[in-house]
Amino acid sequence: MKRIALVVGASGITGGNLAEKLIEQGWKTYGLSRNPDRANPGLIPVAADLLDVESLQAGLDDIMPTHVFITTWMRNDTERENVRVNALMVKNLLSVLSAKKTVKHVALVTGLKHYLGPFEAYAKEGFLPETPLREEHPRLNVENFYYAQEDELYAGAARDGYTWSVHRPHTVIGKAVGNAMNMGTTLAAYATICKETGRAFSWPGSKAQWEGVSDVTDARILAAHLIWASTTDAAKNQAYNVVNGDVFRWNRLWKKIADYFEIVSVGFNNEINPLEVQMVDDSVQWTAIASKYDLIEANLGRLASAWHTDLDLGRPIEVMTSMSKSRKLGFLDYQDTEETFFSLFNALREARLIP
Repeated sequence: MKRIALVVGASGITGGNLAEKLIEQGWKTYGLSRNPDRANPGLIPVAADLLDVESLQAGLDDIMPTHVFITTWMRNDTERENVRVNALMVKNLLSVLSAKKTVKHVALVTGLKHYLGPFEAYAKEGFLPETPLREEHPRLNVENFYYAQEDELYAGAARDGYTWSVHRPHTVIGKAVGNAMNMGTTLAAYATICKETGRAFSWPGSKAQWEGVSDVTDARILAAHLIWASTTDAAKNQAYNVVNGDVFRWNRLWKKIADYFEIVSVGFNNEINPLEVQMVDDSVQWTAIASKYDLIEANLGRLASAWHTDLDLGRPIEVMTSMSKSRKLGFLDYQDTEETFFSLFNALREARLIP
């Protein structure tokens, strides 16, 4: 069977890396987004708005995907609105594809907020799960747009008969511009500003995160996991955690990142020191840095998402994730986390996104 992929959110960290791997493996690959990224010559761009059924129908008119990968979401002011909007995006997409009768599998990327709670209650008292996080942990009794997306996925599968998979990465580390949740590039931009201004590379988060055990998800591991679950019969119709496969402590990695950028690091100092506060006036500084070093992106807001990095690093608990379910079914890919960060920084330099 010829495999035809539709990557929804192909301009993001997850979607972009997934599209690259699919193309490398010989898949015919379409990338759907409101403003398609045309940087990958092997990716067939599809311009469509997930909130507009007519736009979707027009964009997908002559496309007959066998595998659909949903890697996008839209941030709103409240979780209630997150639920409404993000569920509608999935519902609209699957409804438009339903009439084609070509879809064999749909994969949905969500994340650890499935266990930690939505942004409004993210890993706060009352929302502190047992770690390592495992797929069998029950849903929290709160509104959560990940649950709403899953429910639309399940409803579509029941209606149309395709298989499905849900993928729950920890923080995704990979190269992308304009992504709303981008810790790796945020830290690279912050470190660059620290170097240029002589500021210390100051830990922004909690004591628990500084001292505790953590993990992250390399975008390339997530891409491999998505393809594996979508093409392995034993793996279908399941939800999975997906992380690199190692663990680390920020109190080591923070200094390693500072050493990479040749700057001075400062660790936890008895209080949280959010990046949103540290970087509040740095947009003008970044514009000057971009001009000085001939960088291709002068808008700091397109590179750094301090608010999301603060959420991750400010948690009051250590967070690590079990991969046992995937391992037992045969997914054995592994990625060293320190190499994940340094390979990203090298890629950002090569792309002239940081000096």
